Amino acid sequence: MSEESIRLVTIGRIFRRRWRFLAVLAVAGGLVGYGASVVFPPTYTTSASVLLPGQWEERELLTQVDIATSSTVVDRVAATLRWKDVSDAELRDQVTASAADGNIIKISGTADTPQRAQQLSDQVAQQFVKFASRIAGGGTDSAAATESEALRKQVEEANRRITELADAADPGQTVEGVQARTELEKLSTSLEEAMTKLDEANPATNKAGMVVMGPAARPTGQAPPTRIQLIAAGTLLFLLLAVVGHLAAARMNRRLRTEPEITAALGAALLGTVEVPDGGRRGHRPEGGARRSRLRRLLGMDTRWDLPTPPRSDDEAARRIRYRRVCTRLRDQLPAPRRLLLVVPDGDEIARRAAGQLAAEAASDPLLRVVKVSVDRPIVPDRDSDSGALVVLSAGSWTAEELAGIAEACADGRHEVLGFVIADTVRARETRTAGPPPDDATLALAVRGPATGGSA
Repeated sequence: MSEESIRLVTIGRIFRRRWRFLAVLAVAGGLVGYGASVVFPPTYTTSASVLLPGQWEERELLTQVDIATSSTVVDRVAATLRWKDVSDAELRDQVTASAADGNIIKISGTADTPQRAQQLSDQVAQQFVKFASRIAGGGTDSAAATESEALRKQVEEANRRITELADAADPGQTVEGVQARTELEKLSTSLEEAMTKLDEANPATNKAGMVVMGPAARPTGQAPPTRIQLIAAGTLLFLLLAVVGHLAAARMNRRLRTEPEITAALGAALLGTVEVPDGGRRGHRPEGGARRSRLRRLLGMDTRWDLPTPPRSDDEAARRIRYRRVCTRLRDQLPAPRRLLLVVPDGDEIARRAAGQLAAEAASDPLLRVVKVSVDRPIVPDRDSDSGALVVLSAGSWTAEELAGIAEACADGRHEVLGFVIADTVRARETRTAGPPPDDATLALAVRGPATGGSA
């Protein structure tokens, strides 16, 4: 299976086992998004288009865009609108412009109401056209006027000469007549060139003829982000943070799961693995923190999500055989009288149930005494007539430091740790019931034993 498939399976497991908690976080994220929509009022945006006739280069269009959003234009708009609740700096932030295809400047205005957004866009477009026309006309008056006057005089002189030559030209086919007609053609060509230069001498006049292409449309919907978008964004953000938090916690988890790791932490060998049917933990109320435990069960936080789905269990008879196998190993390992301390980490409900079942199956041979030990401050009763200690725990619940602390507490109480038993959660089969197997029954389904054992 690829790494991507493993990630998808992990994320799917988070949603399956933590769906209540994720649903609560999604609602909380939606409420945060709703609160943000209340804090930040809705806005509306509309646009007005200004047509620039003539030929324009891209850099010239960008210059016009800067002019449309300049402080001079916006200040004129502010003086015209006279909005007392909006400053000039705020109004400048509410105006944007962009160059579109076809020499069109698109001016957008944003306001808290559709009416204001429409007024703002229209006023900016009008003030931009006025200001741009003023710049185009004022910057070329002197030079363009001088050149235009000289060209007009040239045209008038050319027209006068054409008239004189036309009057003096011989209508016949004489040499003088041909020369006169040739001269007239040259003068006509010069006149056309002069008129063309006259038209090209004042391009700013053509470019200054900007046109506002109608009033801005009144917006019918809010500008993004809308309230719905904020609520959706808050919901998705909280869900994403929850999933990332679960994955980060799983990556940073230092709880031991494998047999070699637990063996190294306790300094003892595995004596067997027993099974505990799933579902019994819900009926048990841990000591202390009842309200917190109830809340955890309500949110689905009382079960581990990062462990695989428990396998389906064998019948009750097979489960009891696994417990009896552990008791048999203890009898073979301990001399008579066999008295043993069952050490269970406090808070490990699976191990507590397994220890109780193990003590019940052992009866009085060996005599097992269950003791719960806090992993924060582990204290084990001093040795009396006990032959040693047996640690019962569930895999993936405790770190190496916590298990090493339990082993040290057993050593302080002069108890030798003879081994440990791992309790696994399984899904019970309720359709099949069986009585207790006879003492001389063949152990066909053996419990998993230590690494040096056989098919336990």
